[in-house]
Amino acid sequence: MAIDRRAARLGVLALVGLGLFSLLGVRLWFLQTVKADELQETIEVSRTRTVQLAPERGRIVDVEGRILADNERVLSVGIDWDVLRRKSERTDIFTRLSGWIDVPVETMEENFDPSGRTVNPFLPYIVREDIDEPTAIAILERAEDFPGVSVETSWKREYPYGQHAAHIVGYMGAITETQVDDFRDAGYLLDERVGQFGVERSMEQVLHGSWGYRVIEVDAANRPVRILEEVPPINGFDVQLTIDLEAQQYLEQSLETTLKARRGQSADNPIVTKPDGTRERMDPELPERVDYKAPAASGVIMDYTTGEVLAMASYPGFDNRWFEAGISGDKFQEVFPITEDPDKSILVNRAVQGRYNLGSTFKPFTAYGALNTGLLSAGDVYLDQGRYTLSDESVSSDKCTSGLVKCEYKNATCGNGLPCRYGSVNVESALAVSSDTFFYRIGEEIMLRNDYQPVLQNQVRLFGFGDDTGIELPFEFDGTVPDAELKRIYAERGVISESEGQDYYVGDNVQLAIGQGLLSATPLQLTTGYATFANGGFVLKPTIVKAIWNPGLPDSEEVGFVDFSRGTVFEDRSEPELIRQVPMPEDIRGPIVRGLERVICPQQGCGVDSDFYHKTTGEWLFYDYPSDAIPLAGKTGTAQGFGNYPWNDSSAFAAFSTDESRPWVVSAYMEKAGYGSQAAAPVVKCNFLALSGLLEMDPVQLAEPLDLDSTLAAEPQQMPDADQPGGPACWSSRFDNGVLTDPQGTE
Repeated sequence: MAIDRRAARLGVLALVGLGLFSLLGVRLWFLQTVKADELQETIEVSRTRTVQLAPERGRIVDVEGRILADNERVLSVGIDWDVLRRKSERTDIFTRLSGWIDVPVETMEENFDPSGRTVNPFLPYIVREDIDEPTAIAILERAEDFPGVSVETSWKREYPYGQHAAHIVGYMGAITETQVDDFRDAGYLLDERVGQFGVERSMEQVLHGSWGYRVIEVDAANRPVRILEEVPPINGFDVQLTIDLEAQQYLEQSLETTLKARRGQSADNPIVTKPDGTRERMDPELPERVDYKAPAASGVIMDYTTGEVLAMASYPGFDNRWFEAGISGDKFQEVFPITEDPDKSILVNRAVQGRYNLGSTFKPFTAYGALNTGLLSAGDVYLDQGRYTLSDESVSSDKCTSGLVKCEYKNATCGNGLPCRYGSVNVESALAVSSDTFFYRIGEEIMLRNDYQPVLQNQVRLFGFGDDTGIELPFEFDGTVPDAELKRIYAERGVISESEGQDYYVGDNVQLAIGQGLLSATPLQLTTGYATFANGGFVLKPTIVKAIWNPGLPDSEEVGFVDFSRGTVFEDRSEPELIRQVPMPEDIRGPIVRGLERVICPQQGCGVDSDFYHKTTGEWLFYDYPSDAIPLAGKTGTAQGFGNYPWNDSSAFAAFSTDESRPWVVSAYMEKAGYGSQAAAPVVKCNFLALSGLLEMDPVQLAEPLDLDSTLAAEPQQMPDADQPGGPACWSSRFDNGVLTDPQGTE
C-alpha cells in the first residue's frame, strides 16, 4: 500500500520556513540593536555631501604695488565620481555634456583616470575649466538631464604684466609624480596647481593658504537642502617683492636690444700656426670673419647696502600666461620647443642658474687674495712685457720646451697685433688696463709661497663663490671654485681627462686668477661679490622679498596696483641679512676700488704709458659719461668660450656706485657676444644712466591679451631709442651700429 508523504513534506517546509523567519528576526534584532549606531551614521553620510572650499592664492606685487600675479574666479564643470564608475554611465554623461562645454567625448575619455590617484575623491571630477556664466546657468537649469553634474567655483592665476619679470614671478603647474608625496604630506589635494618656477614655487607655502569645507544635507536627488557645517578657507598671504617693474622692464629691454645689435657684428677668424707648423685659419671651415651668435643674456641690479634686488632679467624671456592659457601639448611644444642647445633654453633664469667663467671681472677678487694674504702690497710694481712664463719652481724647463705643459701665457693683443705691453703696473693700474700677466703671476706665486695650499680658493670663497647666495628663487647654482677635489670629481664624470684629474696644478691656479679654467659662477654671485667691495666688506644675502602681507591687500584706485595703506604687514623682511664680514681695511680696499674707478674714467687719461698709451678697458665707452650721473667703479671681462674661438667669447661687466646715497651695483653677462666693453658694459652704463634719472624709461603698461596664435614665448622688446642711427644714445657716440669703434683694441 502506497504511503502518503505529503504531510511529512509540509512539516519539513514548515520547519524550514520557521527557521528562515527566525534568522530574519535575529538579523533584524542585530541591525536594530548591535549595528544601530553604525547604520545611523551611514544613513546620515548618504544624506550629506562635503564640498571643499578653495582658498584664494596670495598675490605677488612689486615694490611699488604693481600686481604681478593675481587671481580670477572661474566656473568649472564637474561630475560626481559615482556617475563615472561604470563606463556606460560615464560615456552617456560625457556625450550629453560634450556639446555644452565644447570638449570632445574622446578627449574626456583620454583625460579620465579611473584610479583617481591624481585627484581628490571628495571633489567632482573636472571636465572643463573656465566656462562662461550663461553656460553654467543652462547646465544647472537642466539638472535632470545631467545627473551628478555640478558647476564648481575655483581660482585661475593671472599675470597682468605678462612677460615682464616672468623668470622671477614664475608660473604654476600640476603636481608632478616626484612631488606627490611631499604635497600629500603637506595637506594638498593632488589635483591642485602649485608653483613650479620662480617665486610661485619658492614661496608656495606662503602663497597657498588652507582649504575649507562645507557639509551640505542633500535629498534623494542629491539636491542641496541645507548647510550643516562650514569651515571657511584661509586665503594665502600676499608677497611684496623688492623688484621695481619700471627698472625691470628697462633692464630687459637693454639686454635684448644689445644682444640683437651684437648679432650684426663679427669676430676675426685669425690665421694661426698649427701644431704641425702649418698656418691656416683657426677654423678653416669658416670664413675670415664669423658672426657673433649672441643668443642669451642676464643682468642684475641690487642695492649693496641691503641686498635687495631691484631688477633681475634673463633672456630669452617668456610670458607666464602661456601656463594658464589651457593650450594643447602640441601647441606648448611649438612655444617652448625641446632643445639640446643650452643657448636656446627659455625656462632658465640665467641670473641664478647660469654657469659661467667670469673672465677679468674676477680679477678684483684675485687682487684681494694677494693683498689680504700679504703676497703683495699696494705699491708693489710688476714689469708687464706682454708675456708671462712659469718659473722652474713650478714646471721644469724640459716639460716646457717639450710642449707637454703650457708654460707661457700672454696678454690680449693690442692694435699692433702683439700682446699688450703695459710696462710697470701695480694692483691699481693692472686692474685699470686689465693686465693678464700681473694676475698670472699672482696665480703662480700665491700657490708656490703657500706650499701649494688652496689659499686663493679660500680667499675668493669669502665673497660667496662656490655657494648659493640663498636668494628666494629655486634651482640656484652653487658655482664652482676649482681645487684638487673638484678636478677628481670632474675626471670621474668624464668632464676632464683622467690625467688632468690627478692633481691641481699651478697652471690651474694661473687660469683661476683671471677668472677662467674650471671656475664657474652666476651673475648674481658676481653682483654679490662686487656689492661686498662697494659696502666695505659685508657679504649680504640677496633678497627679492620685501614683505609678506596679511591676506587680502585691497586694490588701489589706480588699475593694476594694490593699496598698501589699507593693508597690514605680517612679516617685514627689509632688514639686511649678513652672511659674513670680509676684512676690508683701506690699504686693501683702496687700491682695488681706485683701479675699478680708473676703468670707468670719464675724464680720459686713466690708462698707462708704455710702448704707447694704453687706455683703460672702459675709457673709450665711458668718455661721455655725465658728471652728474652716479659715479662708478667697475670692471670689464671677456670669458673665452668653446675652442677659444673669438666668436664664442662671452661678455661680462659689473660696476657699483661710489655714492652711498645711490647704492646700486649692476652686472650684465652676454653669452657669445664678444668683448666685455662691447656688449655687457653698454648695458650696465645705460642702466646706471636710467638709475641716475638722466634717461627716460618707458612707462610700464598692463599687458595686451595673450595672442594664442603666436608661437613666440615672449614678444620682442627694445629700448625706447633703439631705432635711432647707431643705436641708443646711452651706448656712446663712438658706437657704430652696435660695435665700439676702438682702433687700439678693447682688452
